[in-house]
Amino acid sequence: MQPVILHIETATKVCSVAVSKGGSLLALIDKDPDNYIHGESLTLFILEVLKMANMKETDLNAISVSVGPGSYTGLRIGLSTAKGLCFGLDIPIICIPTLDCLLAQGHMKHPDRVICGMLDARRMEVYTKTSNSEGSVVQELRAVVIEEDTFLDDEPFVYFGDGAQKLQTLWKNRKAIFDPSIKISASGQTELALLRYLNQTFDNITSCKPLYLKQFGINT
Repeated sequence: MQPVILHIETATKVCSVAVSKGGSLLALIDKDPDNYIHGESLTLFILEVLKMANMKETDLNAISVSVGPGSYTGLRIGLSTAKGLCFGLDIPIICIPTLDCLLAQGHMKHPDRVICGMLDARRMEVYTKTSNSEGSVVQELRAVVIEEDTFLDDEPFVYFGDGAQKLQTLWKNRKAIFDPSIKISASGQTELALLRYLNQTFDNITSCKPLYLKQFGINT
């Protein structure tokens, strides 16, 4: 059986929902507004993407959700929505770190490069994780204040994400390439969620929680 999985991404201002079957993307909604719209739009997007995929809620075998780091409010909305649906449908939940979702998208476009995913953490700080062409971790997930020589030992590399754009001027003389086309999306969860489903490595619906990294109040 090819599992049908709903994917939810609310870690940033992007509100994204996707449906996949056996790892193949069936439908996707990506919205990147100026303000956070998760509270009023997420449930509507879920209904819409299921309709686009010609699926019903009862066709779902699991739900994957991006759990951070990122916006405190966005993460809580995404995870609570996923938990409610999983509980009501009696299906498992799969929690995936947001940077893993972003790096998965980066590897698809730059399979032979060292890649660095970055999420904005205000000012010159980012949440970041770096991996090589084999998918091995080069720099673990962490919050970093970026300076001119940060990640110098990892060059050359490609960097992307909503925390990366502000570094173009700072890193203009570096062997680092900014790729603005790679943006956070629920589509980045498809293969990761499928692997977790096939291995039956699910999260505990009652105890799983967002991965904040920083204290509440620093990044909302």
